[in-house]
Amino acid sequence: MFRFTAAAFAFAFAFAFAFAFALVFAFPAAAEPLKTETVATGLQYPWGLAFLPDGRMLVTERPGRLNLVEGGQKQEIAGVPDVATGGQGGLLDVALDPDFNKNRLIYLSYAEAGEGGAGTAVARGRLSEDFSKLESTAVIFRQVPKVSGSNHFGSRLVFAPDGKLFVTLGERFNYRDKAQTLDNHLGKIVRINPDGSVPSDNPFVGRSGALPEIFSYGHRNPQSAALHPETGKLWTVEHGARGGDELNAPEASKNYGWPVISYGVNYDGSKIGEGTAKAGMEQPLKYWVPSFAPSGMAFYTGDLFPGWKGDLFIGALAGQELVRVDMDGGEPGRDERLLSNLGERIRDVRQGPDGALYILTDSPNGRILKLTPGN
Repeated sequence: MFRFTAAAFAFAFAFAFAFAFALVFAFPAAAEPLKTETVATGLQYPWGLAFLPDGRMLVTERPGRLNLVEGGQKQEIAGVPDVATGGQGGLLDVALDPDFNKNRLIYLSYAEAGEGGAGTAVARGRLSEDFSKLESTAVIFRQVPKVSGSNHFGSRLVFAPDGKLFVTLGERFNYRDKAQTLDNHLGKIVRINPDGSVPSDNPFVGRSGALPEIFSYGHRNPQSAALHPETGKLWTVEHGARGGDELNAPEASKNYGWPVISYGVNYDGSKIGEGTAKAGMEQPLKYWVPSFAPSGMAFYTGDLFPGWKGDLFIGALAGQELVRVDMDGGEPGRDERLLSNLGERIRDVRQGPDGALYILTDSPNGRILKLTPGN
């Protein structure tokens, strides 16, 4: 278990302050009526959700459990690797292999303890035919170095159309400057093959002093990631500090600026880095001040909400709402704030095979909610 240090306490205090600040600037509720249905309850800090081909769900709980959810009931799946829990650490995202129907492989990201502290790791295992356990579970990626602290692990898992796996990695909060150097995985997005090996066309392969898994760098804590439905490119949203949440479409070898440039400020109100722009560093597609603490995202491609087709949905933790970004014209436009009346931290959002939106609420008694059009 992690210990809460003075730095962790300060972070928690600052996060609470950011939450209160965000509430002052709350946006209007949804213009369109929504029906909200509780699909399952009793989930302890659920973090990631993936749909199986038959419509059943795999849901992670941060304390270290992977569950099969069906008919409102959860069944724990054995074979999960050892997880370091504490602060923001624990069992995090879950993803299915693109060839799941043939190989039944499941991928998990999680906080892993080791020499020096902890770091994000990715493991994969084969889901048994009876759905009771993961078999032959093995670690395929480890963030290096492992460091002390219990914040900013990232870590969404997204398979690209070419079968490569993107993993988003936080800079672990107290190590922000390492996001700008290429000899570590802190504050990076990495791109690996499904077995954990390095694709030969990664941008830093063969570069002296650079880790070959790195795809892009200069990130803070990206807890949201999804593929754009038309381009097939990766899009991410990452936490700012006090303000400065960023929507990016990361490209190979590009530097996204943290902590040299940011549209936010430190939790004590002091300036971050050198300002909001610098040559050689990318600008976000959109940013938010104040921060709403983004986690989980999905592009909507279904038919239940025709007016929202192509729009981007992002969970808000501190903001306690679901953020819809209008994508008319293909560019991120105005926001609409949904579900503000729930008073729930929203950890993840996914589109289901039925075209409904499914969200995870982040609490000791978390829920899966299904959103469909209202009357």
